[in-house]
Amino acid sequence: QVQLVESGGGEVQAGGSQGLSCAASGNIFRLNVMGWYRQAPGNQRELVASISRGGTTNYADSVKGRFTISRDNAKNTVYLQMNSLKPEDTAVYYCNNRDRLGINSWGQGTQVTVSS
Repeated sequence: QVQLVESGGGEVQAGGSQGLSCAASGNIFRLNVMGWYRQAPGNQRELVASISRGGTTNYADSVKGRFTISRDNAKNTVYLQMNSLKPEDTAVYYCNNRDRLGINSWGQGTQVTVSS
């Protein structure tokens, strides 16, 4: 079992920046592709960005050029730097790990609110 704990989040004005971090513990040998998902009220959970152990990244079109995902394998931590935030970025952001068997682990989520 992998435990994921997010930190960061809160309220920020449109056009501002915010950073999220997610620390993993437990069976860290199962850490593989890590990522950030988000879910706004009434919407399905969607992928924001992901990063492999080797650093290959993938972004949703809606955040390309504004968000940056990174990870520190030595610290078992993944980060999400969010710039040029928009009100439509408002959501609960969840940290995710998908291990080599395709098993997902999730954090508890952190609220990001972008005010106009």
